[in-house]
Amino acid sequence: MDFESRILPELRPIVAQFPGFQLEENLEWSRSLLSSPPIEKSEHVSTTSRMIPGAAGEILVKIYEPAQRTGANLPAMLWIHGGGYVLGHPDMDDALCERFVQAAKCVVVSVDYRLAPEHPYPAAIDDCYAGLTWMTGEAESLGIDLDRVAIAGASGGGGLTAALALMARDKGGPALIFQMPLYPMIDNRNISASSHEITADNATWNRTNNLAAWSMYLGESTDASEVSPYAVPARAESLAGLPPTYTCVGQVDLFRDETIEYVTRLAQAGVDVEFHLYPGTFHSFEMIVPQAEVSQRASQSYVDAMARALNP
Repeated sequence: MDFESRILPELRPIVAQFPGFQLEENLEWSRSLLSSPPIEKSEHVSTTSRMIPGAAGEILVKIYEPAQRTGANLPAMLWIHGGGYVLGHPDMDDALCERFVQAAKCVVVSVDYRLAPEHPYPAAIDDCYAGLTWMTGEAESLGIDLDRVAIAGASGGGGLTAALALMARDKGGPALIFQMPLYPMIDNRNISASSHEITADNATWNRTNNLAAWSMYLGESTDASEVSPYAVPARAESLAGLPPTYTCVGQVDLFRDETIEYVTRLAQAGVDVEFHLYPGTFHSFEMIVPQAEVSQRASQSYVDAMARALNP
């Protein structure tokens, strides 16, 4: 069965029109596909941008919080945008970050980490860790509750979320009560069935893209067996001690099998995990076709999960 025929009818028109990323041939054009027009901002959410100390110079963070705040400290979430480690910007997730603020009554900090190939590993994860430590270090000025801190991201941002959870565990902090790596990009080996299955040019993320993106991110160390789990979370020897986790993936997503394996290993390590597999859906379907019924169901499920986790 070909790729398009496996997709739900309500999602097919977008797939038919999608030009496909061309990471090696035209990276800048591929990056332009993720630029989105400014959203109509919610009057209930205040958004500010700040430059903070990163791992190698200043980095941008966007801070989203309720427009009307009382004196109470709020839970906090670090959001990490997607883009296969080589694409993307915090601006593209403005609407989603506003949803998290309103549903979870929290502060969201979205970090503009450095992208490969200009800045290969460990630039991105170092910037994400710097963003997390800045957020928790500024707890008083941000008005956040250090007992209720979570991290989340999608696709490449999901991979960075999984890596950041490992790093925070191994470094002894900051303390996290929840992680949400959505359909995460966590295994550079590309040996799973789903990584061989999704090859169509108009797939929103296919095998060609994945091989190219991992090569750009890891540079010379792509094939080395000693690649750090902070670069490739699937290589972590143990997942014990990670925070409770929520994740989901489409059944026609290249990351299906590595996500399922990750979920299985988390459960076996004693980590509480909630997992959803959505039939007939492709990579990032709920962000690309947000109005579809399945997209609304999927995004509402993970927004609600974050709200529950941050407000136990």
